[in-house]
Amino acid sequence: MKKRKVKILSIKNKKHTALPYKTSFIVLIFSVFTLFLVGQFFGSKKTLDQSSPCANSISCINDLSGKYESNKKEGEFMGKKVGVPKESDYLAMPVLGEKTGADKRIYVDLTNQRLYAFEGEKLIYNYLVSTGKWGKTPTGDFEIWVKLRYTTMSGGNSRLNTYYYLPNVPYVMFFYNDSVSKSRGFSLHGAYWHNNFGQPMSHGCVNMKPDEAEKIYYWVDPPTQGNTTHASKENPGTIITIYGEAPAE
Repeated sequence: MKKRKVKILSIKNKKHTALPYKTSFIVLIFSVFTLFLVGQFFGSKKTLDQSSPCANSISCINDLSGKYESNKKEGEFMGKKVGVPKESDYLAMPVLGEKTGADKRIYVDLTNQRLYAFEGEKLIYNYLVSTGKWGKTPTGDFEIWVKLRYTTMSGGNSRLNTYYYLPNVPYVMFFYNDSVSKSRGFSLHGAYWHNNFGQPMSHGCVNMKPDEAEKIYYWVDPPTQGNTTHASKENPGTIITIYGEAPAE
């Protein structure tokens, strides 16, 4: 009888010990699944909370052709559709009388949302601009590294209502320095999708009225050559100094 009781007890113990292993396996699967969901949530949250590493996530990486895309007739900005101007709307003659090799310099005042262009001590242009609202415009001294006659800009996030898709952005002047790489895609450029200049309205770039951006585009170095103009040692880009702090909403 004792052996039988022991045997029965042993069986009961086996049944008892088998349950935790099964439960542990289920718990393990559930934990892995939970961690996956948490990772997805925080991964997406990180994507939502952080601005895109590239202010112009299409052209600064893939397309530096500078060509007008005639099949692109509609864009999107902050949840609204916007019409894309025709190429003929921009076919003005280049500004004459620029001084190549002159001591040109651009200053962007974030506090007052203004751009100043100087030749030596002489103020040549003074325009209202719109700098970063949904992405910070970097401060410091920068240099233009390429000029594009047109480009497509896209970025933001639709879930935060910051998505934008803007074909044929005109008069684009990309700038960089040792701390802000070319791949970040910051630039001065014309903006046809809003008319709220003097207030922050961009994802980090410096927005300008298209006709004023045109003047700056043909004025700055390197001298314009076709749809795409790269700076070089022989023809370095104009220095852009950005300072101040954009007004709070």
